[in-house]
Amino acid sequence: MGLDSQVVSATRDRLSLQELFRTIVSLFKLRIVMLLLAAALGGAFLGAQGVPSLRMLIGIIVTGTLAAGGASAINQYIERERDALMRRTQRRPLPAGEIQRPAAILWIAIGMIVLSVALTLPTNPLMALYLALGAAIYVGVYTLWLKPRSVLNIVIGGAAGSMAVMTGGAAVRAASDPGVIVLALLLYLWTPVHFWALALFYKDDYATASVPMLPVLETDERTAWWIFLHAASTGFAALVLAVHPALGWLYLLPTAAITGMMMVHSVRLLRQPDRPHAIKLFVTTNIFLLLVLIAIVAATSARQVLGF
Repeated sequence: MGLDSQVVSATRDRLSLQELFRTIVSLFKLRIVMLLLAAALGGAFLGAQGVPSLRMLIGIIVTGTLAAGGASAINQYIERERDALMRRTQRRPLPAGEIQRPAAILWIAIGMIVLSVALTLPTNPLMALYLALGAAIYVGVYTLWLKPRSVLNIVIGGAAGSMAVMTGGAAVRAASDPGVIVLALLLYLWTPVHFWALALFYKDDYATASVPMLPVLETDERTAWWIFLHAASTGFAALVLAVHPALGWLYLLPTAAITGMMMVHSVRLLRQPDRPHAIKLFVTTNIFLLLVLIAIVAATSARQVLGF
């Protein structure tokens, strides 16, 4: 084999690995899974009021990735035909026809969820319950029942994200901690703000696929008002968390700043409910949640390590 042939072969191998990685990230929605893992870790650090053990952290990451990734793959299997109608999703692996046997993905995904529960059930039944509930709500309640039928789909379906927080709290035997419960409520309130902003940006896509998202059924102005109300509720929950004894000012300062930024973008969307303002709010909601969770981890860790 000549040098040129070796270069071409190596390039093809790299492209194949890149394509495989891209397929896995897309199919199991690993970007969303990472955010859910951050929520679970936030619940664990808050429930422990400090740094959980390495064993607990590894358990949360492994079982959370399996459960959330499996539920995401089932979601894409169920919605593969609808995804093919939407520009935002038509390049996903299943609607794009990249996987020759889609049914295999369904069984792999179910196995991932079952494995996550089986790994947890013997030592922590409550954590196993929240893992199972998160997957069940996302697949059964949101994907199969509400999404194709009701404007409340993302409102009720948002409870799946709350289960990630409760999983983290249960991992450290603190699911009943008031802070963990408020953080779970924050995830529940945050989800419609986040998703309705995205749905407003892709309103035509959802209309084409006949998905009854709020922006499809309501005017842009009314949608912006509902987004604003949920954003205000989310911000209030985030600020209330500051009274938790494990958080305080180290948590409050960055959270107040990002909450203010989210509210500014919500008001701008109210004044001008168009696609550019919708996508800016969507991006801000991602930053908001990530920064709140980082602030929780930082504040609880500092309290334990430095005695703040």
